[in-house]
Amino acid sequence: MDYFQTWRKVIFLILLAIANICYITIFFLPPLPGPILSEHHFQNVSCKTLPHCNMKYHASAIASCNGMKDTMCHWVCENTNFSTQLSFHADQNKAIISPDTTCLLNINEISLCQGNLTNNYNCNVICDNFKDDQCLYRSATFWSFIVLMCIGEIGFYVFISISDAFCFVILGQDKRLKYGKQRLWGAMGYGIVVCLSGYMIDFFSHDKVYKNYIPSILLIIIFTCIDFICCIKLELPFQSQSTAILKNVFTLLKSKVIVIFLCFSGFFGVLNSIMRNFLLWYVEDLSVATGYTGRIKLIEGLIIAAQAFSGEVIFFFLSGKILKKFGYGYTFTFCFICYAVRLGLISLAPTLWWILFIEFFMQGPSYALSFTAVISYGNVITPTGASGTVQGLVQGVNEGLGLSVGSLIGGILFKKFGGIMTLRIFSIFAAFSALTYFVLHIFYFKQFNHKTDTRNNINWRKLDDAQKHCNIADT
Repeated sequence: MDYFQTWRKVIFLILLAIANICYITIFFLPPLPGPILSEHHFQNVSCKTLPHCNMKYHASAIASCNGMKDTMCHWVCENTNFSTQLSFHADQNKAIISPDTTCLLNINEISLCQGNLTNNYNCNVICDNFKDDQCLYRSATFWSFIVLMCIGEIGFYVFISISDAFCFVILGQDKRLKYGKQRLWGAMGYGIVVCLSGYMIDFFSHDKVYKNYIPSILLIIIFTCIDFICCIKLELPFQSQSTAILKNVFTLLKSKVIVIFLCFSGFFGVLNSIMRNFLLWYVEDLSVATGYTGRIKLIEGLIIAAQAFSGEVIFFFLSGKILKKFGYGYTFTFCFICYAVRLGLISLAPTLWWILFIEFFMQGPSYALSFTAVISYGNVITPTGASGTVQGLVQGVNEGLGLSVGSLIGGILFKKFGGIMTLRIFSIFAAFSALTYFVLHIFYFKQFNHKTDTRNNINWRKLDDAQKHCNIADT
């Protein structure tokens, strides 16, 4: 964007369109074949009536990925407790344990059922998640989702970095600490739309196995059109253009303080990835255990609305004063501490309402304040004419590298250790990051008289050159 000043709006709108088209297309991907285990708990189930699986047909069905799925189920009966491996037939949307939809995989388990049970219908069953990773990774739906999500996320985060650069250009150097007051409107809009879409999805789904996401698609289209109109009408002030953008940025990266800042910016991205990508996943798992699956989308919407309307709005509004009062070093340390407390408390929450309460208070001092501090510091160190480049670099490390690494590590840990242990591991990581940054700030950063604001290094040009720029600048 810094090289193509006259095409700023066009690039901005193209990225917005690409991101939203990809997100909308995801909703139309076909679901994977086979049943969904929406309820892990089954009541009054008879083990005696379940037939033995035809192993030849079962092996063929699993190999062809026709939708047949296996899992381990744990039986709690009046006289005994035991576990059996069940296979659910492909011709059903919602997994049900019955002679017509389920069979026993092990012949020995039939005798176990018949030998231990005197009452056919006095067992409660808890089933584990389906083991269908092999078919998932071979499906066109999965890889289409990956491609669309990658393109959409690339467009979205580049769009965000450019919009932040625009915001600082409009605010000017003297009012850059007011960035948070601009960003809070995004948080408010996000909270309203998420809460509304969550309610509409649950309302129009009528407790169906597959949720109806048409209301969300309509909201995306409506607000994208509004964004286009606003962006077209937006008037951007002239910004001086540097002829050595990359040289100035590479010079900036020679500073150890800047490199350390980028590293810890990436750490914030790692922590944010856990909250963004795995919080709702953890909430859905907890809803299964606590019996809130019927209104899960509404509850998820309320959690995100609580994040936006409480902490985010307050801390985006106060971020400028906090940064001015305490500086970037202590603010970064405080944000890491808040992430540690937040992740630890969520791992201890017994119900979804506790998570709602935690997010109401902790989203602001952890995410909102850290995001504003990172973006504002990126603006402070920006050389003349390189605002888009530096914001892209900062957000690339924060939202790109940090988010990707956090998502990868979080996914591995979530699968291997479960949600509770994963949250606690990252809580410890956040606490360690806080301690490390605090030590560096006290014993290392303060030893430097580092001049971060590089925009005072202005190359003054002739009036004729300025007139040429004014003639070609977009409005």
